[in-house]
Amino acid sequence: MNTPTAPVLRESAVIVPVYRDATGELQLVLVRRGERGIHGGQLAFPGGKRDPEDASLLATALREAEEEVGLKPADIRVLTPLPELSTFTGGFHIAPFLASIRRPAVWWCQQPEIAEVLEISLRTLADPATHVQEWWQLPGWEQRMLVDYYRVGPYQLWGASYRIIQPLVARLLAGEWEI
Repeated sequence: MNTPTAPVLRESAVIVPVYRDATGELQLVLVRRGERGIHGGQLAFPGGKRDPEDASLLATALREAEEEVGLKPADIRVLTPLPELSTFTGGFHIAPFLASIRRPAVWWCQQPEIAEVLEISLRTLADPATHVQEWWQLPGWEQRMLVDYYRVGPYQLWGASYRIIQPLVARLLAGEWEI
């Protein structure tokens, strides 16, 4: 009897960048992916697939953050690794790293992979009015699913990125980490 094997998930890693702006307000940095690809147009954290030459998943996250948005490793202070998670449909296993960053004077976007860089106040995400639950039926989904997300301007922060940041918002605002 053959037993089904679990699909092989691709290792990936992301930086979850936060910083204090000139007013002392905590800001979260997100990217909006370019329209191509499986995650086209979605909000995400800087990061991507592990390359064979990456010494670790942290090395992957640092390399990808520099490639995608010009965030140099010297401007990133990792606060803590976060719980790893897998995407439900994309086939990725993600290692996220919470980091305090020194914001560059100008963000750079690796085109066409990154459409834009967004800076979102954590207070905005803490506002219950930005949290939404809806039933969605997306291409490739077998059935409708109840999806939690944050409304971020005209965009929706959902999926793995939502699952990474949602448990952190209150902890960050409470000052659990030195930013």
